[in-house]
Amino acid sequence: MTGIPPQPLREAHKLTMMLDTVLGPNRFEQGPVDVERLAIEYSAKTEPATPIHEVIDRDLLGCVGALVYSDTLPRQWGIVCSTGQSPGRRNFTIAHEFGHYILHRGMIESGGEYDGGIYCNERNVHQGVGPDIERQADQFAANLLMPFHDCRKLVPARMRPDFEVLGALAKRYGVSLTAVILRWLEYTETRALMVVSNEGFAHWAKASEAAYKSGAYISTRNTAFELPSAATAVTGDHSDEAKAGIPRPRGCWFNEPVVEMCIRSDRYDQEITLIHLENNDPKHHESEAFEDVYDRFDR
Repeated sequence: MTGIPPQPLREAHKLTMMLDTVLGPNRFEQGPVDVERLAIEYSAKTEPATPIHEVIDRDLLGCVGALVYSDTLPRQWGIVCSTGQSPGRRNFTIAHEFGHYILHRGMIESGGEYDGGIYCNERNVHQGVGPDIERQADQFAANLLMPFHDCRKLVPARMRPDFEVLGALAKRYGVSLTAVILRWLEYTETRALMVVSNEGFAHWAKASEAAYKSGAYISTRNTAFELPSAATAVTGDHSDEAKAGIPRPRGCWFNEPVVEMCIRSDRYDQEITLIHLENNDPKHHESEAFEDVYDRFDR
């Protein structure tokens, strides 16, 4: 490994171009990226002395994934996923650990704090929280599994998707609904937010850039954010109407009307709320970094 800083977007783009060439530009019509097979075959081709040998599932206390290496030299590598993850979350976990292999294996092998490998918890993998290498591995995973050129083709930047549209996108890419909403929020030109909550309080939230710049965002870094009493995540009325979108008046979420969509995940004991706002000219807020829209996204 050289001293060149990791380039997660470049490395993911390189693999995307390779897959487009080999499988065709419409490859997602046949299914998501087979990231488990890709990690094993690509590492064997490019790093035959130190490849990834296998991806296995194990009980990992406090972790959702790990990239581990052998005691012997040259190092042999493996990816471990915690049991019980949904298929979508498992795919993203594998891609995240594959990102660590592509970008950070020299650092992990030589760093004293990574004895035997790197072990990543829920926040590291599915929220990108932690050291820079966790955000870089998340960037790599998102760009590999959900390339922008394909996302934009199906959900243009000015479109206001509902859960049905976003759920179809999650199925196309073999990822969780949360992961695909986060990806969409990266490029949308609309004002929108996602709020992940439980028992009436936001665990974390993310706003699109347009929403943030207009002042429509939720910051939970230093305080617990209590959801509006009328919000579906609080009332628990998870009807088809709530999933499709309910107009909320000015003063409910923000000082303007919004359309609120909400679904519940019993598996993870949380609600996902998607908030759409009308477009307007953004007002820049320079006093806070953009990362403040993430709960617990602490550099």
